[in-house]
Amino acid sequence: MILPKERDSRFITIRRGGTLTDSDHQQLALWAATCAEHVLHLFEEVNPDDKRPRQAIEMTRAWVNGEITMKEAHKAAFVANAAAKGMPDAARFAALAAGQAVAVDHVAAHELGAAAYAIRAIQASVDKTEQESTSQQECQWQRDQLPDAVRELVLDDQQLRNHLCWFVFTS
Repeated sequence: MILPKERDSRFITIRRGGTLTDSDHQQLALWAATCAEHVLHLFEEVNPDDKRPRQAIEMTRAWVNGEITMKEAHKAAFVANAAAKGMPDAARFAALAAGQAVAVDHVAAHELGAAAYAIRAIQASVDKTEQESTSQQECQWQRDQLPDAVRELVLDDQQLRNHLCWFVFTS
């Protein structure tokens, strides 16, 4: 479980009683999609004919552009997660990252799930002796992609929920 038991109002949109603007919600979704897309090749190398994770990432961007509804995006999360079944760890985590990315459209706090699963995908793709350095590099790459508008929010969230995310944000 990567979501906290109590929801952080900073990840709830203003119209639902939180403090998150629509613009920042969209920035979180785009960042999550970027994190998931960065490792998507780990899934596609194993299962090149299965387009579900890629479509989930595309649907995230479509939601941000107002081309699909939140409900459609929410359904895509389940579809991408289903693609993970039976896959080797690196591919499975890459598909789950895509599922988490599109889930941001529905629940903004899934942004950390996309990033965490992407780091786990990278960890699973390398030899044990390389896992720590590779995951640190991926975490830094993700941080370098953060839009200024949500940077502090995400970095704080990484500290608060690192224990729920397999400690992948420790660096």
